[in-house]
Amino acid sequence: MLDKKADLAGPGIGDYAELEKILPHDYHSLLSPKETQIATYAVKDYIEQNLCKELNLIRVTVPLIVDVSSGVNDYLDRDGSRTPVSFHISNDHDKNPVDAEVVQAATKWKRMALKQFDMQVGEGLLTDMRAVRKDYFLDHDHSAYVDQWDWELAITKDQRNLTFLKQVVRKIWKVLKGAELHVQQLFPQLKTDKYPDLPDELTFLHAEEILERYPDLPRKQRETKIVQEYPAVFIIGIGWVLQDGYPHEMRAADYDDWATETVSHGGQPRHGLNGDILVWNPVTKRRHELTSMGIRVTPESLKKQLEICGQLDFLRLPYHQAILNHEIPLSIGGGIGQSRTFMSILKKAHLGEVSATVWPRVLKDMCRKKDIHVIE
Repeated sequence: MLDKKADLAGPGIGDYAELEKILPHDYHSLLSPKETQIATYAVKDYIEQNLCKELNLIRVTVPLIVDVSSGVNDYLDRDGSRTPVSFHISNDHDKNPVDAEVVQAATKWKRMALKQFDMQVGEGLLTDMRAVRKDYFLDHDHSAYVDQWDWELAITKDQRNLTFLKQVVRKIWKVLKGAELHVQQLFPQLKTDKYPDLPDELTFLHAEEILERYPDLPRKQRETKIVQEYPAVFIIGIGWVLQDGYPHEMRAADYDDWATETVSHGGQPRHGLNGDILVWNPVTKRRHELTSMGIRVTPESLKKQLEICGQLDFLRLPYHQAILNHEIPLSIGGGIGQSRTFMSILKKAHLGEVSATVWPRVLKDMCRKKDIHVIE
């Protein structure tokens, strides 16, 4: 059995020799660097406009840095392996200083912002979020610079169920698929038999079902196997410990609800009101994650998940207090990777083709030899 524990947190391939095998040997971009920029912003505009339309969102500003004491930064997982960039603002000769962090995602901030912007049930917000995740291994689809459409929608207690979750996921998929069709009208060369389009429909599977199919494989290999069979899937229930004694993937305890009990179609007990959209990447021939989302924690599920993770001390922070005291709305939300989405829709081999950031020399040299144009 392969090492499942090592695959739970810390995204990325983790080895440049392995990455060289994954990057295609017969690649040639369907778009020039100039065309890529035009197409990227065509996709971006389409998705932003139509996400707002489908989910009743408005676009709002979002912080790049937050106060450490607020507790709103995203720690991405539960083992503390990925920490934010932090710095001290001396301000007023250190009489009124601020200890700040660069956000890793706007997951918690968005829920607080629902109250700040007076969002009512059925209303929500969309952000053009930028972040830094310094502990990522830099490969073909992980960067230290992160761009996401982070969104959040106020909901009722009765909407905290899998049926509503799936309704929202289908609306998001409709927008992503529509963006692909839109950009292909502008650049017909993107429609090619070499790289199949995204499927019209998503397949919904619980993480437990995927484990049952591939019980001996670690998570990333299970995901690659399942998207070979179903080219676009929404994997439900990420964070709860599965039958093999491991969660599908580590998930932080204080935003998505992964502990609430649910029931499968066959009557089997399940957990989790969250999930990820993954697609088959025909260029790199492996899994490709586009978005992570979920119904957010209640006071009860927050305490339960923090207790499981040994993090009950977080309850003293303002964000967590706001949940406990019912000061912020119940909500559903998620983050859609912008560069990941551009990479998929524009049939790209590497994030660096659609995103300007830092890459190690070894990776840039590797891409140059494979005719992959990485933006400098």
